[in-house]
Amino acid sequence: MSRPGGWKRLLPTVGPGAAWLALFVLVPTLLIFYASFLQRDAHGWLTGPLTLDNYRRFFGLDAGGFDPLYLNILGRSLLLGLVTTVVTVVLGYPFAFFIAQSPRKNLLLLLVVLPFWTNFLIRVYAWIVIFQRKGVVNAVLGHLGFDPVQLYPSWTAVYVGTVYTYLPFLILPLYASVEKIDWTLLEAAHDLGAGRLRGFWHAVFPQTLPGLVAGILLVFIPAVGTFVISDLLGAGKTVLIGNVIQQQFGASRDWAFGSAAAFVLMGVVLAGLWLYARKAGERGMEELV
Repeated sequence: MSRPGGWKRLLPTVGPGAAWLALFVLVPTLLIFYASFLQRDAHGWLTGPLTLDNYRRFFGLDAGGFDPLYLNILGRSLLLGLVTTVVTVVLGYPFAFFIAQSPRKNLLLLLVVLPFWTNFLIRVYAWIVIFQRKGVVNAVLGHLGFDPVQLYPSWTAVYVGTVYTYLPFLILPLYASVEKIDWTLLEAAHDLGAGRLRGFWHAVFPQTLPGLVAGILLVFIPAVGTFVISDLLGAGKTVLIGNVIQQQFGASRDWAFGSAAAFVLMGVVLAGLWLYARKAGERGMEELV
């Protein structure tokens, strides 16, 4: 137990961070939550009374019957986040080991971080140049004797652009975990008769889990809510939940419905994180037993 008055000694250290989070995270979140129960007046401003109509509209429960439009968009966004996360893990996991074991690790880390030195929009526009009808990909296919393919605008371009954008967010925290691996555990596993795959799974993989989980969260959450990539590489034809929220707070001026859509997305993501934390906790208890 902490000594009496211990929190007073922690206050100068914890206080500024807690105040910052309360002011710029908690308060805006509560305001959006409150706005999600309001309505839009004829001029686009928020007005009362409090209602659940925005949530009914999102879940397709209007008086005209069930309309799964926004649920389909949410599912499409979750699928994008899931596929992006899986692909970044498949590409980034071995690459993190390659960087950690390379004599030129500093150069490789620089190459991973280098795209962040360029504006995000410029990097996305570069994929338009690559994927467009007369772009780099179709030029190469033409030289090889193949017909040009329609890569822009398309879902393929959106998926590639999303993976490209968020891949460094998985590599960097994973590399930090790989750098701290105790390889003597792998040697001990081999001495006990474990093969390469089993030894890696039981001795190495658990040590990379903190970085892997951090990277997965850093990729999945922003990928689900992305809207700029789908706007540019999908040319406005690939609508995601992020596009819906952006449109409500922009051109449509329906802040109430936009707040409800944002809270539904937040709730789905937090529910997924809670289920993962609960499952991980149960697994940890089983291992202790």
